[in-house]
Amino acid sequence: MFEFITEFMQKSGYFGVFALMALENIFPPIPSELIMPFAGFVAARGDLNVVGVLLAGTAGSVAGALPWYYAGKVYGKERLEAFADKHARWMTVTHGDIEHAMETFEKHGKKVVLLGRLIPAIRTLISVPAGLAKMSMGQFLLYSTIGSLIWTGILTGAGYALESQYERVAQYVDPVSKAILIGLLGWYLYRVVTFKSGGKA
Repeated sequence: MFEFITEFMQKSGYFGVFALMALENIFPPIPSELIMPFAGFVAARGDLNVVGVLLAGTAGSVAGALPWYYAGKVYGKERLEAFADKHARWMTVTHGDIEHAMETFEKHGKKVVLLGRLIPAIRTLISVPAGLAKMSMGQFLLYSTIGSLIWTGILTGAGYALESQYERVAQYVDPVSKAILIGLLGWYLYRVVTFKSGGKA
């Protein structure tokens, strides 16, 4: 996995970083905790510019958040919850998740969008209540961009700083990344097996 992602980024450049981060926010095939440190490795080796990597990763993260924002804004709370109930096994957002996110959003205000972008698993979910609450696009983009920039900066910086120990880190990161993917697959299989008609897994 380590070699695959780094080679993909070398070949596709900044667009590859952007695309992976956008996909990770829409439906996480590979978590950002792997994508951006790997991008940092590639930048440290001189194949990409670290500033370009940071900007591409941040832009991809924000772009990936937009579909969930529009889902909330266009479909509304009731319709979105009904859709989540119907497709709960295949979605990263469920009826209960939407209810919880809305409660958090209403309690703590719009600043939660910025902080939410720094928290794994919440990063995608937080876009839904922003849309449901009809937060202005300007505010959503501002808070999302700041939060995403901080998050991608931390991960990119970690990968860049560890470049000198590239071979040693690769030995550990590769099996860990495979374990994460296996874990995600196992989680989906678990949801399929335990799915109930009431829309809760």
